[in-house]
Amino acid sequence: MKPARAVPHHIAIVMDGNGRWATRRFLPRVAGHKQGVESLRRCVKACVARGVGVLTVFAFSSENWNRPVEEVSGLMDLMVGALGREVPKLSQDGVRLHFVGERGGLSEKIIAGLLQAEAATAHNNRLVLNVCFNYGGRWDIARAAAQIVERGEPLTEANLDAAMALSHVPDPDLFIRTGGEQRLSNFLLWQSAYAELFFSDRLWPEFDEAALDDAIAAFQLRERRFGQTSAQIGASAQPDQQVA
Repeated sequence: MKPARAVPHHIAIVMDGNGRWATRRFLPRVAGHKQGVESLRRCVKACVARGVGVLTVFAFSSENWNRPVEEVSGLMDLMVGALGREVPKLSQDGVRLHFVGERGGLSEKIIAGLLQAEAATAHNNRLVLNVCFNYGGRWDIARAAAQIVERGEPLTEANLDAAMALSHVPDPDLFIRTGGEQRLSNFLLWQSAYAELFFSDRLWPEFDEAALDDAIAAFQLRERRFGQTSAQIGASAQPDQQVA
């Protein structure tokens, strides 16, 4: 019997296509974002069921402030509402929430909601859900570097890694982007150095459990070498021949 293939421990997702999903249905763009929350709910449950340890999603980028005012306002209202509805359900499922991003531009109401959600789920350990809100990969690197310099520490790779916003979890194994686009869009630039990339043509509201399984299956077919050769990977995978 062949050994079961490993499920990625950490999955990162750019949830792209909400606006296009709504536009194709002659709906306001915010309706697509509401439907996107439903897709995220499905994805979280599927990740818990499949044994994924960490899920990181791109909910609102620092560049999204440039979108139409009504869409940004709708997204902020959606966040407030989702916090009230979803946190109790997530906590029941054993999900621990972390909100990653710059909080300086957010309202006091939203900031209070983020803090309360993190505190309410702090004891959970089945899945870490990182919601990147008002986040950018370049912001993350610049912020980490500034902290290191302020502390008077050397600017090394190890120090930078420890200062990044996602230092509480391992780097992503699988990076998924929906919506048909094939770019990182300033998401987890530092952390995705060795992530396996998977691009789906499905718009995020259409991304379901089967689509997630397709991405995981593609991941399981790839050889992750991390700079080594295939021969080295094969040798390290062999069971030890001697008993200590």
